[in-house]
Amino acid sequence: MTIARALTIAGSDSGGGAGIQADLKTFQELHVFGMSAITAVTAQNTVGVQGIYPLSVEAVLQQIDSIGLDLGTDAVKTGMLFSPEIIYGVAAKIREYAWTNLVVDPVMIAKGGSKLLQDEAVAAMKNELFPQALVVTPNMPEAEVLTGMTVRTLDDRKEAAKRLVDLGVKHVVMKGGHEEGTSQIVDLLYDGSAFVEFPSHKVLTRHTHGTGCTFAASITAEVAKGSSVIDAVAIAKNFIHAAIEDSLELGAGHGPTNHWAYRQRLNASAESRKKGRLE
Repeated sequence: MTIARALTIAGSDSGGGAGIQADLKTFQELHVFGMSAITAVTAQNTVGVQGIYPLSVEAVLQQIDSIGLDLGTDAVKTGMLFSPEIIYGVAAKIREYAWTNLVVDPVMIAKGGSKLLQDEAVAAMKNELFPQALVVTPNMPEAEVLTGMTVRTLDDRKEAAKRLVDLGVKHVVMKGGHEEGTSQIVDLLYDGSAFVEFPSHKVLTRHTHGTGCTFAASITAEVAKGSSVIDAVAIAKNFIHAAIEDSLELGAGHGPTNHWAYRQRLNASAESRKKGRLE
């Protein structure tokens, strides 16, 4: 029996909505064995981040070695990496183990506004991780920091995607959740030659904590199973839309998404088809 494996290298979210907690939940829901290397421990909940406690570079790299020397992995996702030192170390380990299915979620700012990436780490991410990345998944504010341009419209996102591919990224998914004045969210996939649009209606809710982590983790899980990038993004789009739409309504602030909503919908659809055949 072949079991797909995925490794998340990211921060821990005590509130359970983002970070490694969201990644591992997503991997499990998509039938992938999840593993983790924690870069920082955060004290946070739906109303904000109360504390950030980064681990040493040695601690992060030893966790990665523990995976690389024994379990191995079919895909790797990076999330909150916090410092340039951690980024340099993680990038070196990914090269050492020749892990090619790398999905980079350039986590920079928490939903409540807290900074999760040191300013000097941005250059390290662009120079060290992006050339190794199969997929990078920035939202619009992250794309602005990474490209130095204003990103407000669909055309802006297309130009930003081109600039990121110029840095060596193989595929860019430019997320559209921050675009204003529209009832639709259009996520863009760019492979260096063509754009593919993934539209969905915008769900009006404050419960969107961890959406970026979950979306990127979904892509990672599908790539680990052998899916093409375009198929992985399509499934990730459906996964996160269901997770947002079927809200759990937890917390007083930006609550977490519903990681089991996609599975529930698939099960309901299968039951409906089965009932139809029996009738």
